[in-house]
Amino acid sequence: MSDFDLDAYDYHLPEELIAQRPAPQRQGSRLLVLDCSRPRPADSLFARLPELLRPGDLLVVNDTRVFPARLAGRKETGGRCEVFLLEPPGKTGPCACLFKSSRPPRPGQQITVGPDFVLIVEESRAGAGSVRALDCDFAAMVERYGRVPLPPYIRRDSGEAPEDRERYQTVYAEKTGAVAAPTAGLHFTPELLGEIEGLGVATARVTLHVGYGTFAPVRTQDIREHRIHEEYVECGPETAALVNETRRRGGRVWAVGTTSARALEWAADEDGGMRARKGACGLYIYPGYRFRVVENLLTNFHLPRSSLMFLVSALAGRERILAAYAHAVRQGYRFFSYGDAMAIITRPSRQEAASRPFGGTEGKRQKSKGKSI
Repeated sequence: MSDFDLDAYDYHLPEELIAQRPAPQRQGSRLLVLDCSRPRPADSLFARLPELLRPGDLLVVNDTRVFPARLAGRKETGGRCEVFLLEPPGKTGPCACLFKSSRPPRPGQQITVGPDFVLIVEESRAGAGSVRALDCDFAAMVERYGRVPLPPYIRRDSGEAPEDRERYQTVYAEKTGAVAAPTAGLHFTPELLGEIEGLGVATARVTLHVGYGTFAPVRTQDIREHRIHEEYVECGPETAALVNETRRRGGRVWAVGTTSARALEWAADEDGGMRARKGACGLYIYPGYRFRVVENLLTNFHLPRSSLMFLVSALAGRERILAAYAHAVRQGYRFFSYGDAMAIITRPSRQEAASRPFGGTEGKRQKSKGKSI
């Protein structure tokens, strides 16, 4: 099939492989290593990620923080109404949102979320609109009453679990603004990051606030006709300088997640030079795109026929990606947000490029000081 045909990004996934809960320990997830210089992927563990890194490499993470965007309330008529906030609220409002109820609420109608938390509908049209808080600190009440905005393919009778508040958040999350987690980063622990730093691998941060549009289906058969959603991005001067210095010294740039990859590529010029930049990112990456900065990518497994499948296929090749996904299905990997991880390597180190099997030992790791996040 053509790389531009939506059907070319479909694959068979048994429903039982869609992870409904996180692994018992963050770094206990599996890791599928797709080294594009090798004929087939290799099975590993995320805890063994340091074996793929080398001194002088740079890991770039997304430090966005997910806020509890789901609010369960009742209209004045007594009917249930879920309010899904599309942006973090200020102290008052209004705040853009989606409504889920048997009948859409009307402008001016009240929605009671808690005894001290009432919302006023400002706008309402076709399931979307805006709300403001009535006589309270909107942001504080959202933190108290809001629920974790788990993606729609996580289906539980009990809804939010106690561990979701912690586990659907990276350990380095800092800047509030996302309604979905940058899931490739969910596997890291402070201990693993410390081990990576001890190898002489630097780390840097970008911010991309993952929006609700990340779940929007692609509805055009020719993927080039799809219109990607925009998301807010910040790439600071320190990160830009680290990327430029890494490239100058011959180190490899690893993006942790498709969000980090998209932010880096958006902030880079045609020659791969990075500059500080912030604003709305509408960069759409699909096969044929020439990556300017990102060489290797850590990512989770993505939904069939999704724009994220297009992005990873642009980096590694569609047929190679689909073959790796088929391998992951046969081996029982866990898929999507709470699932296992994948390392896509387009620029291997000399050690990785050798003919020995992945995971063998060859001398001692060289240690030098890296920059901590």
